[in-house]
Amino acid sequence: MIELVNLPERRIFLIADADAAGTPASFYLVDPVAAGILINAPAFSLALADALRAVAAPRFLFLPSARGAAGAAEWRDAGLQVIASAEEAALLPIPVDQRVDRKTRLTRAIDFLPMSGRTAGSCALRVKARPGIVFFGPILDHRDWPALVAHPDDFSYENRVIGAIALRDLRFEFALCDNYVHGRSRFGPGAAAATRANLATELRA
Repeated sequence: MIELVNLPERRIFLIADADAAGTPASFYLVDPVAAGILINAPAFSLALADALRAVAAPRFLFLPSARGAAGAAEWRDAGLQVIASAEEAALLPIPVDQRVDRKTRLTRAIDFLPMSGRTAGSCALRVKARPGIVFFGPILDHRDWPALVAHPDDFSYENRVIGAIALRDLRFEFALCDNYVHGRSRFGPGAAAATRANLATELRA
């Protein structure tokens, strides 16, 4: 585990970088109300579970898309509640305990941004409380800072573009994507301005 962000009320840890086989990066968000939120499901081990408990009790596993579900069954068996969008739940190999949409609030400070396009139900998790954090999952890709990148297997690139346009009004200082690689990917502070600059360039192309 590598601590990426240490704020007065929240911390973010990197559990595992994205790998060449396409397994997405996984993160651990420590929140004063929700406790520990695992984002994407790394391979389960007792050692990792103990390391998570050492910083906060793990309560939730948020899956931005089915791409991050490889280790999800074991984490659910360990007691974590699985969260995913209603559309993405149909693609997952395990039951989903909480299906979320744009109106869902996990806490007063944490909500969700469904942005169908990379997969049928791709969904971001947002911490609205300042300074603002967004876990984009596969919706954006780190090209240095987060950026909109077309993929040949996109469910709908048009939907991704529409969702990206809405990001122009979103405030956040930190942003993390599925293809995060520590030491190479930039994530904040300053993520919103850099992401908007990337989007402006990409949408003009």
